[in-house]
Amino acid sequence: MPFVGNVGMPELLVIFLILLLLFGASRLAGIGQALGRTIREFKRELRDVEDDLRDEPRSQRAKET
Repeated sequence: MPFVGNVGMPELLVIFLILLLLFGASRLAGIGQALGRTIREFKRELRDVEDDLRDEPRSQRAKET
């Protein structure tokens, strides 16, 4: 999708205005909060998985594969 790199400020403003018209200001704020919580939870779980893999002994990982 080569056109994705060409999104500038005017395009983002148009997208924001369309979202604002579709959902309204209060609903849009709720969507933003939910998206932020989702991203934070995803990062936290990703860190937990990385920590588990780092703490797991290498010999045990070799046996499982």
